[in-house]
Amino acid sequence: MSDARRRSPWLWIPSLYLAEGLPYVLVMTVSVIMYKDFGISNTDIAFYTSWLYLPWVVKPFWSPVVDLLGTRRRWIWLMQLLVGGGLAGIAFSAPVPHAFQWTLAFFWLMAFQSATHDIAADGFYMLANSEREQALFVGVRTMFYRIAMIAGQGLIVVLAGTLETRLGDVHRAWSLTMGAVAGLFVLFGAWHLWILPHPDADRPGNVRRVPEFVREFVATFGSFFRKPKIAALLGFLLLYRLGEAQLVKLATPFMLDPVARGGLGLTTTQVGWLYGTVGIVALTVGGLLGGWTASRHGLKTWLWPMMLAMQLPDAVYIFLAHAQPASLWIVQACVVVEQFGYGFGFTAYVLYMIYISRGAHRTAHYALCTGFMALGMMLPGMWSGWLQDHVGYPTFFTLVLIATIPSFLVAARIPLERDFGRKAA
Repeated sequence: MSDARRRSPWLWIPSLYLAEGLPYVLVMTVSVIMYKDFGISNTDIAFYTSWLYLPWVVKPFWSPVVDLLGTRRRWIWLMQLLVGGGLAGIAFSAPVPHAFQWTLAFFWLMAFQSATHDIAADGFYMLANSEREQALFVGVRTMFYRIAMIAGQGLIVVLAGTLETRLGDVHRAWSLTMGAVAGLFVLFGAWHLWILPHPDADRPGNVRRVPEFVREFVATFGSFFRKPKIAALLGFLLLYRLGEAQLVKLATPFMLDPVARGGLGLTTTQVGWLYGTVGIVALTVGGLLGGWTASRHGLKTWLWPMMLAMQLPDAVYIFLAHAQPASLWIVQACVVVEQFGYGFGFTAYVLYMIYISRGAHRTAHYALCTGFMALGMMLPGMWSGWLQDHVGYPTFFTLVLIATIPSFLVAARIPLERDFGRKAA
């Protein structure tokens, strides 16, 4: 009996997907909150943290390197240790002069390490599990990835906020928080070095086949751009989240900014509880409901309702920006509405990426779709902070809602079969 069969997936899948989700949420979400606490302007926060999407944009183009050089098992524990090193770098540089520049450099390294870890972990999941186990544990991996989101946006931010209150030093508070998470990733790396199975299929590629591999690689990606109505498909991938890409960079700064500057004046701890608990729960419930409804009636039936559910709740931020309610319950209700709608509506986007990827080379084509998805988040996010700094929060959130219109225009032109996504009777 092989080692792959002796090691129960319960011993490594939960921890593997915790370790996959945490770096992503730290890079994309927690960094924004930390820099807002540091007093960095919204223009700089949005512009520089949006660049952190780049590793996920280009991930499809270096994923073959992971296949060729070393086993996926080795890539996994090595990247986890390197993520721990990156977090230690943030911890040491947070209290020093030029903390923004130093910590941003370490976040940049973490982004590449996290994207590489994604490639290795998802590939290893398929190699180390039978088809039956893959189907059985898909819910487990999704659940623990969600738990990572809760831990990142919630518990880690709450810890930093609590330390801020007790120490009276924002930079030291974040230094201690990131140091603690760095220690966690050292444990992740050591645990997976020991516990991950050694499936026979997890072998390095033959580097002598590189020229042949490059030709196949180019042909595979070329076939993606020869798909029918490729312009409409790319437009959908890039524009579906045009409003959300701008909103996500300014939502937490809006919560943290004082009332005198147009924000809600919440503390870091309150924002952590808000987004990391009820926000994530609403997002998860919306996603589950979206998957269930699409499986019953097909994506074509639900595409437009899902788009409306995702885009229209952005209007709650227009209300919050004008009303600036003091009641945390009102803010919480608005976040629940927006996050539920996002979870429900994002289901359509994921399903349509699967639809685009059908046929030969589906894995590579899906990876390309995720690259365009990241690009669609990166570019609008870069200008969002500058825009908000110039027009204020009420006008900015109004423009975000207007920015959702192009997604509806391009959705009217995309091909889609009526029964796609529907379970067979």
